Amino acid sequence: MTLRLYDTKAQALRDFVPLHEGRVGMYVCGPTVQSSPHIGHLRSALVYDQLRRWFAYRGFDVTFVRNVTDIDDKILDAAHREGQGGAGEQWWALAYRIELEFTAGYTALGILPPSYEPRATASVQQMQQLIARLIERGHAYPAADGSGDVYFDTASWADYGSLTRQSREHMEAAADADPRGKRDPRDFALWKGRKADEPDSAAWASPWGEGRPGWHIECSAMAARYLGPEFDVHGGGLDLRFPHHENELAQSTAAGEGFARYWMHNGLVNIGGQKMSKSLGNSVYAAELLALASPLAVRYLLGQAHYRSTLDYSPESLTVAEAAVDRIRTFLSRVERRLAGTRFAGVGAPVVPEAFAEAMDDDLGVPQALAVLHDTVRAGNNALDAEELHEAAVAHGQVAAMVQVLGIDPRDPHWASDDAGPAATALGVLVERLLDDRRAARDAKDWAAADRIRTELAEAGITIEDSQTSTHWSLS
Repeated sequence: MTLRLYDTKAQALRDFVPLHEGRVGMYVCGPTVQSSPHIGHLRSALVYDQLRRWFAYRGFDVTFVRNVTDIDDKILDAAHREGQGGAGEQWWALAYRIELEFTAGYTALGILPPSYEPRATASVQQMQQLIARLIERGHAYPAADGSGDVYFDTASWADYGSLTRQSREHMEAAADADPRGKRDPRDFALWKGRKADEPDSAAWASPWGEGRPGWHIECSAMAARYLGPEFDVHGGGLDLRFPHHENELAQSTAAGEGFARYWMHNGLVNIGGQKMSKSLGNSVYAAELLALASPLAVRYLLGQAHYRSTLDYSPESLTVAEAAVDRIRTFLSRVERRLAGTRFAGVGAPVVPEAFAEAMDDDLGVPQALAVLHDTVRAGNNALDAEELHEAAVAHGQVAAMVQVLGIDPRDPHWASDDAGPAATALGVLVERLLDDRRAARDAKDWAAADRIRTELAEAGITIEDSQTSTHWSLS
């Protein structure tokens, strides 16, 4: 089956045909590092990690770029608020501190590091060059009021609005800069002249006066710098379609670049059925979420819905995710113990089942792919129960391949600390003590006591397996 992706611009599924055979260039809008990461940021990053991993499984050499917006109105405003009533924090120090929080969240979830992770402040020269080209082509103009602002002339570009299928006359005014220097309220800022109350460190020299880049021009310049004037996939959250991605597309194509061939947008996150927002006070931050469950369970939870759907989070959903991860972990541990030392130990190539591949090729159908994974786990357990070791070995290879592709392999050393907390240690001590009592009861042929301990463990959600030489336990 051909890999198909939903292209937001075309509003249709399209066969994926890379710009260069065997290679994929991906640009994903990363964070504006003004405040701590929340669940929505983690979900978005995870979606494109899943896509990247699937591209790699399909044999593509992937160049993955995720930027950091480290200069922006919001960052300057946040630093200013921090400074009220005290010494405060420099904007660049705040940006770096928050960037580290994002990196920690991504790392905890096993999200692969980007091929390149450029900061906006390191590409100001490229942004100025792009602005100059737009002015030369008649698609941008410096403000006539001497403010130093430069705007994109939306009326000069007939395709403006093509990404979100809006007509220009029905668009709201761009609120990203002082409107007094604009020819039209819908024109947006490419360069922002320095204001008197802004710090010296937040301004760069330019042909139009000291200032800093507008938000939209940052991504256009960085995408072209690291991937070239045309590349395969541009991704980001659904909330970025307008105005950010619409403006990126307009300014890059108006400058003569092909830009992104496929536009992908992931859905947002609801909290208990409500839209997550600061105004509602229901934001769930990354650090809070990762304190509630194992990082592996959090990754499973945030990655289980289709990427274009809205993900509804509740604390109960974490419990369900933990149970799902435990079923996978238990099967892999069980089958590897049973096959060890047998002629079936090397049987079962690490290849995903055809149904899994079809689901992933169909616009990254992770929910359907997970259904195949859990069906295979059940079939593998049934084969073990029936001592059908060849079938169990085949299921083992398929499960191993699927969890690796999805980044949820519980055997991966990355997740080694998942079970190392005090609660897990205490549970292990108590269960082992009960198993010792059970072994003593069996040695004394006190079958009633042995069965009672097994039943008590089962009621607590703990499954035990007896072999000829030992007993293993797991959370069921």
